[in-house]
Amino acid sequence: MNPIIGIIGGAGPFAGLDLQHKILTQTQATTDQEHLTIINWSEPAAIMDRTAYLLGETATNPGYAIAAQALQLERMGATVAAIPCNTAHAPPIFDVILAELEAAGSQLQFLHMIWETVYFVKERWPNLRQVGLLATTGTVRSCVYQAVFDKVGMQVIVPPDNMQEVVHTAVYHPHYGIKATGKPAPQAIDHLHKGATQLRQLGAEAIILGCTEMPLAITDSHLVELPVIDPTLVLARALIKAVAPHKLRPLP
Repeated sequence: MNPIIGIIGGAGPFAGLDLQHKILTQTQATTDQEHLTIINWSEPAAIMDRTAYLLGETATNPGYAIAAQALQLERMGATVAAIPCNTAHAPPIFDVILAELEAAGSQLQFLHMIWETVYFVKERWPNLRQVGLLATTGTVRSCVYQAVFDKVGMQVIVPPDNMQEVVHTAVYHPHYGIKATGKPAPQAIDHLHKGATQLRQLGAEAIILGCTEMPLAITDSHLVELPVIDPTLVLARALIKAVAPHKLRPLP
């Protein structure tokens, strides 16, 4: 049987669909039968909001539910899996996922979205030294991007607190936020442009869309004339490479 890719697709549901779509577009295939086998397990009600947990707004660590769903994917045949949620990779959550998988004797290869992004950036833009981060407040405060990029000698620039609130609202606003609409509402796009503009002024040489809902709103390769780094696209390519590297479509 062909290797199976597992997606924990409910964090959030639109991001899970986006990852599956990007796996398809990054796969070299000319017929249905040439595409890879993917299981997208989307059970969002079981996974508490990751930002809410990191900000102390809920006591339930979503890592336990994420690990349970990863094990479910493994039982269904997945050999490699990932979760398209940047915030879930903060150590207080991701360490729980890995510990639960180890305790269950899992053989599942569980990819780390942030490290995959670092590998991608170092290969594609080896001379970058400062990257700007657009992300939810939970991801920013967890310093997950800052800590990982620092290990390879790159600085992550984040918006000041007042602008961070604006960027966060682009994702979480109940009416025009990307989580609520799943599409690029004008207000959300405006908020992200404002955040990116300030990051550029602070010295950013590229912009990381560090929330998996943001690529639903920002689809161009550049934002405020800076290259855009889409971790969802990076993760899609890493998943393909893990099971069928010969099927990975070259980047333009």
